[in-house]
Amino acid sequence: MADNARAKRLADLIREVVAQKLQRGIKDPRLGSHVTITDTRVTGDLREATVFYTVYGDDEERASAAAGLESAKGILRSEVGRAAGVKFTPTLTFVADALPENARTIEHLLDRARASDAKVREASSGAAYAGEADPYRKPGDDEDGAAAE
Repeated sequence: MADNARAKRLADLIREVVAQKLQRGIKDPRLGSHVTITDTRVTGDLREATVFYTVYGDDEERASAAAGLESAKGILRSEVGRAAGVKFTPTLTFVADALPENARTIEHLLDRARASDAKVREASSGAAYAGEADPYRKPGDDEDGAAAE
């Protein structure tokens, strides 16, 4: 079993090699400039690598990019093996990154929170305190202290 630092270095190398090859080496029109490699993870035994990617576009472009990546998997794996120089080149698995969907969900939730805060701010703009302006006792205010003695 390899150490985590070696797996991390190999994952970084795989990410760089795959991104460069997609940008310059593969002439598949499905893999245009709208595919971005976001992260790469390698198992501890350095046998399998998961490459996360995002696609700028609609669902049809995402599906065609996934098909293009699957068809280019062999070329990308041999390029990784050439660059890495390891005994066994890891198998590549491409997974669409859920980061853009998560970011949209978070933005939607933040917008709802801002709207709710604006409603509360609007409702409290003319409100007064429920009790006195200063609800804390002062050292000179000893009403209950005289009755307790």
